[in-house]
Amino acid sequence: MRRRLGRDARDYARSVSSAIAVIVVAAGSGTRLGHAEPKAFVPLGGGTVLAEAVSGVLAMRQAPHLVLVVPGDRVETARERFAAEAASAGASLDVVAGGATRQESVAAGLAVLPASVQTVLVHDAARALTPALLFDEVAAAVQARRHGIVPALDVVDTVKRVADDGRVIETVDRSSLRAVQTPQGFPRASLDHAYATARGEFTDDAALVAAAGLVVETVPGDVRAFKITVPADLRRAEQLVAERRDAAAGAGPADGRAAEAARPALPRIGTGTDVHAFADDDSPLWLAGLHWPGERGLSGHSDGDAAAHAVCDALLAAAGLGDVGSIFGTADARFAGAHGEVFLAETRRLVEASGYVIGNVTVQIVGNRPKLAPRRGEAEALLSRVLGAPVSVAATTSDALGFTGRGEGVAAVATAFIVPA
Repeated sequence: MRRRLGRDARDYARSVSSAIAVIVVAAGSGTRLGHAEPKAFVPLGGGTVLAEAVSGVLAMRQAPHLVLVVPGDRVETARERFAAEAASAGASLDVVAGGATRQESVAAGLAVLPASVQTVLVHDAARALTPALLFDEVAAAVQARRHGIVPALDVVDTVKRVADDGRVIETVDRSSLRAVQTPQGFPRASLDHAYATARGEFTDDAALVAAAGLVVETVPGDVRAFKITVPADLRRAEQLVAERRDAAAGAGPADGRAAEAARPALPRIGTGTDVHAFADDDSPLWLAGLHWPGERGLSGHSDGDAAAHAVCDALLAAAGLGDVGSIFGTADARFAGAHGEVFLAETRRLVEASGYVIGNVTVQIVGNRPKLAPRRGEAEALLSRVLGAPVSVAATTSDALGFTGRGEGVAAVATAFIVPA
């Protein structure tokens, strides 16, 4: 029989809990995900999206007061599901019904916080794979700086302002732009004041707090804190959960948290391969980041740069972040026709966000053409500049064997070496 913590047990847990609370917002419908269940209750790994999110919160160094904000008809189910897990981690738990908007849901979570809580983190359950380290860093920054803190990543894509009819109006300077994540942390008094004086709806808590005239600053975000919004995001999350489970199983008796903590201890090596056929039209050839005038192009969703894609695969494999297909899927229109530099720059950002820096990369191109030797130095300089690390480029033929020997396409094999930041 499943047990639920009684009121006395919950009150006791509150009395010994830390002054940190984490409100996990999990009341959304998630219609774009294409599931009948609310997004937080969609299966992920061996559990649900919400279960993955809760596991990250409960792995914090300091056990928090956890508040789950869920659909009204899921309150009792969620309380029974997570009560024992929270108690085992030394955390107290409240489960409340969400409102019609995200803002109303957060307000419902704030209303049940005990008076002892001085630091509040608000987190979206949809960012289910957010590591415990990011919660710890946000909480520590709030306590040190005494104002709002949000994790953020640099914007690497070119950003356009577009009219309703699809016409491009202007290019936006991205140097001051950041992509903001959760958890977002605040001193309790600041968040209470911002909600009490809020006028209108805001897309996140940082905007609401800033509108109240209070300071909000950023700390580095984490690539694993991506938001599960569409089916492709869910597939990416499934793959990462499976890889994490396999890694933990191979780590011996250490639990998942110990395996994650040990992850940056040693350098890592990854390999990647890519193959593209020559196109049937007059597409330009892009290879090793360079344009090759007069050469027949390679077919592909992007520019078909097999060398750049192999390098990305090697780097992602070394960092344990998946592969090119899972990160830059062909279903993502943003990468249609994109050049190799776009993939390389984003891969570098992902690797660095995961706690590593690139040591060096090698890539060998297999094919009859183009002739690489005259432009090898140019290719190495370009790739090294984009990745911020030495890149060596080599080329060979397959002695007339196979599809490369027949001149049907190009293959590339890359090896990447990364080290802890």
